Order: sequence, then structure tokens, then C-alpha cells
Amino acid sequence: MPVVGLCDTPSIVHRFHRVITLTTAPKSSLSRPLRIRALSGELKSTMATSSVRVAAVQMTSINDLAANFATCSRLTKEAAAAGAKMIFFPENFSYVGAKDGDSLKIAEPLDGPIMEGYCSLARESNIWLSLGGFQEKGSDDAHLCNTHVIIDNTGNIRSTYQKIHLFDVNVPGGRVYKESSFTEAGKDIVAVDSPVGRLGVTVCYDLRFPELYQQLRFQHQAQVLLVPAAFTKVTGEAHWEILLRARAIETQCYVIAAAQAGHHNDKRESFGDTLIIDPWGQVVGRLPGENLLPTLHGHLRFDGCNSDCTCNRLSTGIAVADIDFSVIESVRVKMPIAEQQKPIDFWVQASLQP
Repeated sequence: MPVVGLCDTPSIVHRFHRVITLTTAPKSSLSRPLRIRALSGELKSTMATSSVRVAAVQMTSINDLAANFATCSRLTKEAAAAGAKMIFFPENFSYVGAKDGDSLKIAEPLDGPIMEGYCSLARESNIWLSLGGFQEKGSDDAHLCNTHVIIDNTGNIRSTYQKIHLFDVNVPGGRVYKESSFTEAGKDIVAVDSPVGRLGVTVCYDLRFPELYQQLRFQHQAQVLLVPAAFTKVTGEAHWEILLRARAIETQCYVIAAAQAGHHNDKRESFGDTLIIDPWGQVVGRLPGENLLPTLHGHLRFDGCNSDCTCNRLSTGIAVADIDFSVIESVRVKMPIAEQQKPIDFWVQASLQP
């Protein structure tokens, strides 16, 4: 289904037709031993209905827990009103520090007041939450865990995943990142049943390691892959959409990628471009970040925009689309790569011919 438009300004929705959902807003290594947590319960991935609605968030988190919660609360209510059964938030949804060390200071256990507030939000809104990239307190004061938390509509935590691949990168033309200096890497692969299908749970930089997604799809039967992120502007412009569509195509899964967007402070900027992609690799939901809006300006010529306009007010909102289980089944039946895959022993025994 095309994206459903949500915006305080109807004229903008009209100009985007049904391609973009908008809401205006105030401004490591897999060689480590991995454990598998495939969580299931009374919810089954095979639904009585053929499709279910989801909402993917784009926002610009700052170093203010209350302000970020207010944004998340407003977007959750909008998603529920649009008929979404689950809403997906980006990495660092609750907090982005202004300087090094800030995130460690606010890190909390999962039973702390920050997460309790989001559990209450899920319960009061009667909607499942995917909270991708919470600063969970680590094993010592010098480390935290980058934890993706799944909460059900009764306010109970159903699943947690700790980011496996940490962002230790010298970004070309940008700054040096060393996430491992303050973050403990996870060791568990996590798949969990939900009202919107069987979820494969990951975070941001995991996206560059396809073997994780292969495991989620072919060993743990994922139908929907989650990639909440805070991609940098440089890496996002180069690789964001390409990598996401590749993961969708090679696993025949929906991919939901909620993104941070815009300037969090004077040192940090995220690319944005929240995407929902179907198992054939087609974008079915999108909310462009402010970095993509100049292109849209040139095509659409928004009223009221001038050469200095960055449209920051458009970088926060939700993209809404339907997860269609019949599409998943159709793609997988017509191209049965799960049955055609070679087992790992085949590649171990295969010899390289000169």
C-alpha cells in the first residue's frame, strides 16, 4: 500500500501525492560466540488478515529526555490514530548527548524511570513500540549497552537486543567514531513474534554485516527486519538506501528503517530518510531527511520556501505503510532461495580453483 499522508498542512500532502508521510514538528565482529534468542508467544506471524499497518518514525533527538519523550508520545498517538499496530523509533530515540560522556551519565537499567515511561506510553496508546537504541546501563560505570527494546501494547517488554557491531569508524571527510570506547557489544541474535510479523531485531551499523540478516531470515524465520539508525550525513548519502534495499532483496523480508535526521547539536548531524521497503526491494514508505529536501524543493517548489530554507520542520514525523503477508509469501514462493541455499558445509568443503 502507498504511504498514508499525515501532516498539519494539507497542501504539502497534496504535492507529495501519496509518496511521503509528513508531520510538522518543533524543532564488531561476528567471530564472537553468538547466542540465539528466538522469542515467541501467543502471537503468531501468520495473521488472520493479509496485511497490518506500521509506522516508522523520523526525529531529531537532543540532550533533553523530557523533550524527546514528548516528541515520541505525540508521534505514537498519531500512529495509533492512523491505525498502526506498531511504531518503530530510531536509534538514540530518547537521548543524544551534546558532548562525550553525556550518554553514560543518563544510562539506566530497563526497569528505570525512562523505560517505564515508554512502557506506559505503549499501554496507554494500545500499540507496540520498537525502541531502537536505548542507553541501557552496562556492567560498569564506563560502559552502556545500545539496546533495542520491543514493548507490547500492554506495556510489557517482550524482547531486547544489544547491538553487536559497534561503530568504530573514521568517516571519510568527517569525524572519528569509537562506539566501543563506551559501549559493550551484544552477543545475542534476536527474533520475536509480533502483531506485524516475526521481527528480526538489529541496530544501525549492523546493517553492513549481511550474515546477521541471513541468520535472522533463514535460521529464525524473520519476516520483517528492523534497522533503527542514526546514520551520519556522509555515510547516509553514500550507502543508506542501497544497503537497506539489498537486505530486503536478499532476505525477501520487509525492512523498516527508522532514522534520526538533522542537527542534534553543533557537532552531530544525522542523515535521516526513514524507509519502509518490501521484500521485492521497493520503497513503500518514506520520510526524507532534511538532506534530501533540496532535491524535493527543486521538483515541487514548496510555497513559502526560499533559498535559505532547510525545512527542518519537515524532518520529524512518521511514514505509514502496510505489511502485506501475501507479498512475502508470493515473493518467496516464486523465487525459493531458502530451499536453494547451499549449507555452510558446502562452502567449507568447496575448493578454490585456479
